[in-house]
Amino acid sequence: MEDAFRFADELGPAKILHVHEPGVGLRGTLVVDNTAAGPAIGGLRMAPDVSTEECFRLARAMTLKNAAAGLPHGGGKSVLVGDPHMPAERKERLVRAMACALADVKDYIFGPDMGTDETCMAWVRAEIGRAVGLPREIGGIPLDELGATGFGLAHACDVAAPRCGFALAGARVVVQGLGSVGLHAARFLSQRGALLVAASDSRGAIHDPRGLDVEALAATKRAGKSVALHGAGRSLPADALVDVECEIWIPAARPDAIREDNVARLRTKLVVAGANIPTTPGAERWLHEHGIVNVPDFIANAGGVICAAMEYHGASQRAAFEAIEEKIRANTEEVLRESERRGVLPRQAAVDLAASRVRRAMGWRRWSIF
Repeated sequence: MEDAFRFADELGPAKILHVHEPGVGLRGTLVVDNTAAGPAIGGLRMAPDVSTEECFRLARAMTLKNAAAGLPHGGGKSVLVGDPHMPAERKERLVRAMACALADVKDYIFGPDMGTDETCMAWVRAEIGRAVGLPREIGGIPLDELGATGFGLAHACDVAAPRCGFALAGARVVVQGLGSVGLHAARFLSQRGALLVAASDSRGAIHDPRGLDVEALAATKRAGKSVALHGAGRSLPADALVDVECEIWIPAARPDAIREDNVARLRTKLVVAGANIPTTPGAERWLHEHGIVNVPDFIANAGGVICAAMEYHGASQRAAFEAIEEKIRANTEEVLRESERRGVLPRQAAVDLAASRVRRAMGWRRWSIF
């Protein structure tokens, strides 16, 4: 019993559910962390090695992200064991089975995440009617197509860059994980004059100090090729990306990409988290101690969930993107200002900001002890 509560603290989690259906090969976990502000919104992540601990950490990040963004939603996350590149028919069967297994959990709303997309959310909606990040054809604001998260990252970079002593125009950018988030972040930053000098995916990396053509890289990815086979620039092993000199380094891949064993290799002035929990606590302390500004994940990459929540409540695409710009710029400014004023890590300033909002929401519940 004690092991079942090893993640528990004053904020949550409210529930942890494991689902298993051998007949279709379904193995998954849902963590609903906190619903004081409203039903939890959080993505469905699909990967072969997902775990309960990762699911909880991601769910907590969503609680803080939604609270920091001022959304009427709590945080949750679901993970599904499997290769996201499996045949489409099998993937559809698993996603639909996961949705049905969680149909009665009314305080959790599915969204897309690593390994899932708008099509997956359409399958979920068809089964249980409770999903965001839907295709445009069924009333959604397609997060991946429009790049809502990458749009928000670009604004976080724009706010943070002057605090690091450089202008966004001409700044060199490295993106680890050129997927839907990383690619759009590179695109929006290049539109503001920044220069993408290196990028990676799960199969390799590419580097060109003169700058890479973002749209040409996007075409390479659409063709199903690794960025390492792009042709322009010099191919690198994926883990060598941490050594590339730049002004802005964006982790947009898996958790714990920046760790105690590689953080000292970073040659950057600013880290802006595109992925969730991409940096270990020890690595974040190292960054802070060495004067490298780190904008935490649930502040920088909240664009997707802000857009999803706006979609859920019937807002237009234009209103959603205006909200992303307003909320992320304000939160980035506040977190970095408080970090400097109090001499604490940016993550601590961000957690304090978000957790205080969660506690206030918890205090309004009729049965609350706060």
